[in-house]
Amino acid sequence: MNLQRNFYMVTFFFTTLIIWQIWKHNDYLHTKQYENPQQVNNSSKIQQLSNDSKQDKIILVKTDVLSLKINTCGGDIEVAELLSYPKTLNSSQNVVLLENNPQLLYQAQSSIIGPNTPETNEKPIIYQAAQDTFELSNNQKELRVPLTWKSENGVVYTKTFIFRRSQYAVDINYSINNITNDPITVSLLSQLKQTVPITQNANTNSLNLSSSSRIAYSTDHDKYKKYKINDVFKGNHLNTLTNNGWIAMLQKYFATAWIPHTEGNNILYTKYLNNGIAAVCCKSAPITIPAKSKQDLNATMWIGPAIQDQMANVAPYLDLTVDYGYLWFISQPLFKLLRYLNSFIGNWGISIILITLMLRCIMYPLTKAQYISMMKMRMLQPKIKLLRERAGNDQQKMSQDLINLYKKEQVNPLGGCLPLILQMPIFLALYYMLIGSVELRQAPFAFWIHDLSSQDPYYILPILMGITMIIIQRMSPNTVTDEVQHKVMNFMPIMFTVFFLWFPSGLVLYYTISNIITIIQQKLIYRSLKKQGLYIDNIT
Repeated sequence: MNLQRNFYMVTFFFTTLIIWQIWKHNDYLHTKQYENPQQVNNSSKIQQLSNDSKQDKIILVKTDVLSLKINTCGGDIEVAELLSYPKTLNSSQNVVLLENNPQLLYQAQSSIIGPNTPETNEKPIIYQAAQDTFELSNNQKELRVPLTWKSENGVVYTKTFIFRRSQYAVDINYSINNITNDPITVSLLSQLKQTVPITQNANTNSLNLSSSSRIAYSTDHDKYKKYKINDVFKGNHLNTLTNNGWIAMLQKYFATAWIPHTEGNNILYTKYLNNGIAAVCCKSAPITIPAKSKQDLNATMWIGPAIQDQMANVAPYLDLTVDYGYLWFISQPLFKLLRYLNSFIGNWGISIILITLMLRCIMYPLTKAQYISMMKMRMLQPKIKLLRERAGNDQQKMSQDLINLYKKEQVNPLGGCLPLILQMPIFLALYYMLIGSVELRQAPFAFWIHDLSSQDPYYILPILMGITMIIIQRMSPNTVTDEVQHKVMNFMPIMFTVFFLWFPSGLVLYYTISNIITIIQQKLIYRSLKKQGLYIDNIT
């Protein structure tokens, strides 16, 4: 019995470890603060532009999904509000992904650089716009916002933002008209800047960037790589060449990314600006524009929720920024199936219930084999007791006699644990899917459950889940003879209930429904075993 007892103990501690890791991860997403060695200040460039020039003005742009403020000084989006995503459940305020304020700077900037260009010499560029307000009308599919600037040497730069209906991908087109008599060499520099605040600013409507910001990028050689934002502050910088790819800053549910479209060796790199700001940058391969000619430089900026199917259409592997961890190969198919079911049902909670039913039906043969194995083990208890009495203190003889007994009776003492082991990765994969998929953010189910990605506000589901665990435990054949093991198994429903109090309600819903299905399956299996003469209530 030592083998079985040890296996149950390992299973228990492994389950506890998984739950503890989820607990820590959930706590990290909501409370962890990066340590910033310096006071949070604004970007030096932003400060310079606001102090050196009084000519800049704000252009308002509105589409069906975005509300933006573009500063003509530099021609960048300073504020980006996501109109379809309330900051909190039932809030009248929306998520502000990009913002420019002294406490929390998060900016996506782009500029043309090259020898003797104003950007290289840190001179402010003041663009001109035909109007102060641009809005995508109901009958429009595309909105263009052109900004124009003419340099001292006569080169005309036209920076055009291209917005499309229901899209969070914004195309940036630089049209460079070299009307001079000399060729010019230019590159497109795109960057994301972000402060890492010590504490959350209660007065801002922005995301809590300190809790979950991270960096990701894609190159010709690595389709998806993660990069710790702390490494930027430590001086461990990214610097890589690629012809295709992208670089992004990620938060929980949301992302900003730059995707260059210039052929050649584009440079992806990070830098620390020595004033509390981390930056990720993309410098395109330089191009030479002959005299009296015109040429374009293009890039795409993703700014919004991490919607996987849209991101996959914008750039290869950009959808991988929805990070499901090491179990992505389980989480991704689960999410695709869940999204498919929801497209017909229109309720994510019911879709979770249907997925649970499907998984439990697939696993039914294993579940049946589990209870048959447990029942056979229960029937063997008198023989095991007799072997123990004969072996006395000789543990080696006892172990050998048990192995021979199991072989003779064709019983696997660990067979009852296999379904539990198989459910562990599914459980963990579902957790990462629930907390990582923006489609499930603030998704209602029914009654008091208004957000499947957050905890049950009244703890009803976790308590129901604990009750179902107790019922399963009482219904299951008891093959445990070790007193310590028996106490541990009895304690598990209480431990699970306590941990599940703070888990996403969608995950608790899955586990509760799974337990209810298990109870029903147990009834059916026991009825079948009684007909076969394998079911017994007591050991005499």
